[in-house]
Amino acid sequence: MSRLQGELVRGGSGGGWIVDHPDVAATRADLETPRLPTSHSVRLGVLLALVGGALDAFTFVGHGGVFANAQTGNIVLLGIEGSRGQWVRALHHLPAILAFIMGVVVAESLKLPRAAAVVRWPARAALVLEIVVLAGVALLPTGTADMFVIVVIAFTASVQVSTFRKLVDTAYNTTMTTGNLRTAVQSVYTAVVHRDREAARRARQFATVIAAFLAGAFGSGLLTATGAVHTLWALVALLAMALALFVYDERAAARSAVPARPVDGPHPGRGRAAGTQVHFRR
Repeated sequence: MSRLQGELVRGGSGGGWIVDHPDVAATRADLETPRLPTSHSVRLGVLLALVGGALDAFTFVGHGGVFANAQTGNIVLLGIEGSRGQWVRALHHLPAILAFIMGVVVAESLKLPRAAAVVRWPARAALVLEIVVLAGVALLPTGTADMFVIVVIAFTASVQVSTFRKLVDTAYNTTMTTGNLRTAVQSVYTAVVHRDREAARRARQFATVIAAFLAGAFGSGLLTATGAVHTLWALVALLAMALALFVYDERAAARSAVPARPVDGPHPGRGRAAGTQVHFRR
């Protein structure tokens, strides 16, 4: 710890030093409470849900009414149009489904031990990949085939949904909202009927993510109607903020870390016998 100005009191059966300072108590609490990974945080979940809702609205409004994220919708439309004998229209949904599958394969491959030796932070690598892909699409010339854009966006959405799958302590989805809505309603029910505080906390978190998804779709619908490129650059900015969260949290954790001292070393500025230990007052 840096610059402790608390009182050091001689005490304990072993003649140790008892550190009596509020900063020490706070430090002990930080050490005893596991830090929530950034990839599981509500802050990141909100940013990714904004992106998820926006991606679906972007492809649906601006690129032929095809969903990039919700492959359930694409599979249903594939079946409906196939049943009507409209095979050309039916097959229009197939590339998005195949691109989504490929995205899952890529996301899972990043977690393999061989890939981990090269890619130290798979979650950050996934965000960087999304940023690069969406920026590339934004730079494409006007008139680029809808099918190409849809395939690329579906791939991006797949990487995101396969990489970020837990909100605090519960499975969730950043690119589709049906499962999130179910979890939110179940949590509200449990909180009201059983007066469960954890369920109430979970309901608030999932409601926040659902609202973010809706806001992303709403904003993307407006932006895409005026100019698709604006939507894509807005999504790149959101993903850059998500990436910055990892860096910020890592630096915050480094600042709060306490360098370990040997338990039998002398306290700075004071001589004491070898073997004397430092005890924290509980």
